[in-house]
Amino acid sequence: MSRLASELQRLRRSPWEVLWSALVSCGLVLFSQLAVAIVPRLLPSISLFAMLPVAGLVFLATIVVGRFWRRFIGVAASAPLFVLFNVLFLWGVYVFVIRRDTSSLLDMLINAECALLLWGLYRILSGDPGIVAYETSFLEEAGCKDFVDAICSSEKHPSLSRVRHCNCCKVNVRGYDHHCPAFGNCIGQKNHRLFMALLTGFVVAESTYTMCSTKYISRCINSGTIRTENPLSLNMVIGTMLFSVLQVLWQVVFLIWHVYGICFNIKTDEWINWKKYPEFQMKEQPQSDFEVKFVNPYDKGMLCNIREFLKPK
Repeated sequence: MSRLASELQRLRRSPWEVLWSALVSCGLVLFSQLAVAIVPRLLPSISLFAMLPVAGLVFLATIVVGRFWRRFIGVAASAPLFVLFNVLFLWGVYVFVIRRDTSSLLDMLINAECALLLWGLYRILSGDPGIVAYETSFLEEAGCKDFVDAICSSEKHPSLSRVRHCNCCKVNVRGYDHHCPAFGNCIGQKNHRLFMALLTGFVVAESTYTMCSTKYISRCINSGTIRTENPLSLNMVIGTMLFSVLQVLWQVVFLIWHVYGICFNIKTDEWINWKKYPEFQMKEQPQSDFEVKFVNPYDKGMLCNIREFLKPK
């Protein structure tokens, strides 16, 4: 049984609840994208660069409104479905509006990128991040009250090395980096490489979409047909371009952090919560009080760290 099916079974969600969540997610995507598309309509005189912060504030405002609206309807949107519908929305705008001004090679490229994103989303949502399960007898032999306690003292139990507990999924994952709401799964030893490929794919696909939409807008301006173009289509292209640029900005920062973590063999959870894990603590006694400093026992040098990431034991 796939992780998606088992998760739905665990939450005991009926098909109607799943359907309502999908509809709410789709509605939130349409609402947010239309709200961003209004920005060029209301502020046609300012540059696209000046529209970026305005579009960012509008997008955040729609997400906040969506969260408040959830209290009235009693149904929450799904983050993975929100990501999925955004990919489909941008792909639809490209196919029905931008495509006619795109070269054949670029057209093949962006369609392939969108298809690979959908495949990657399915794989990471349904895949195993590296879940570790132990019998109750193991805790009794280890003398720990629960699995979280055993993990925090993992230096005494080599089999629990770098196994961390995810509070969102309530599971224990080997090589746990973080829980990714957008992809609906934990990121661990078994899917970390897929996560990096998917994150890179989003940056590349959104950059390609930005390039195609910029060419479309430039063509409309240079040919003098900007006034004869369908206002809804033009505003939608500008809005989705602004959305793509905003996504690329934070995703590049996120990608740089993960590249740094790979090069120095440190996980996001370990960096944030290193004081919970004894192996990262080095105690010094200068004069009176103990001073705890961070030390990374897993750092074997950049080349070895990258090799370990690409071919984990």
